[in-house]
Amino acid sequence: MNDRIRVAVLDDYQQVARTMADWSPVEERAELTIFHDHLHDHDALVRRLAPFDVLCVMRERTALTADLIAALPRLRLIASTGLANASIDLKAAAEHGVEVVNTDYSSTPTIEFTWSAILGLARDIAGEAASVRSGGWQMGLGTELGGKTLGILGLGRIGSKVARIGQAFGMQVIAWSENLQEETASALGVRRVSKQALLSQSDFLTIHTRLSERTRGIIGAPELATMKPSARLINSSRGPIVDEAALVDALISGRIAGAAVDVYETEPLPAAHPFRDLPNVLATPHIGYVTEEMYRTFYGDSVRNIVEWLGRRT
Repeated sequence: MNDRIRVAVLDDYQQVARTMADWSPVEERAELTIFHDHLHDHDALVRRLAPFDVLCVMRERTALTADLIAALPRLRLIASTGLANASIDLKAAAEHGVEVVNTDYSSTPTIEFTWSAILGLARDIAGEAASVRSGGWQMGLGTELGGKTLGILGLGRIGSKVARIGQAFGMQVIAWSENLQEETASALGVRRVSKQALLSQSDFLTIHTRLSERTRGIIGAPELATMKPSARLINSSRGPIVDEAALVDALISGRIAGAAVDVYETEPLPAAHPFRDLPNVLATPHIGYVTEEMYRTFYGDSVRNIVEWLGRRT
């Protein structure tokens, strides 16, 4: 019988986990396995994860639900990346004696990514680049950002810095969320407006609010119908904040001009999903936080967290 501690690193899509940190302090005291694929099926996950004492998870890629945690009696530590992870059932973890630890996090990658998405939409970078690759040339007309209205749903840590960059482009910046105070917005040079005004006035509407029961589906068919036909929507926050079916319908019908989507109801995105084919969608595979610098923080901190936990077991 092998009593050595077993550690699993999940969902290493890019196969870089081993190069982003020095795992030798873990491997000196435990058996390390790194999985590069993603499993959805509950039974398949149980079969794969049952032998492990420690799971190192990358953000919300694999949800550690109450049912899954209960089916893993050997599990004792969840080393999660990021400051928090809404896909881990913390109550179930505590009930089963599973410790949950987190890492440091920086908003910089998501802020920068948001602007790559806005600019990509405004100038149809993906479409024009694809034209060149296929032997074509210019296809359409871009739109300037200067003088346009940037709407921000959620003016917190990320949204406030997105606003500052919008101002540098000469955009008029407006914002709304249920808890946004006039003083907070004014201090940032942002005009606080109603939800209705945010939707109807924005040329580019970018989402930077947490997913909760209150924000789930907060952008649905009625909200999309309120937006300008020339408006673009950017979601690099969480997929369920936007009603996905309603957004697909709005894009197909031309009720809005386009969308940049980095987050989805189901991830990885199903092969037959309309977002993969719609010409007015800039779809990316949840890479808002995916940078070398962020991964080095995530995996480096995870190694330290696991080593500290191992040390407490002796």
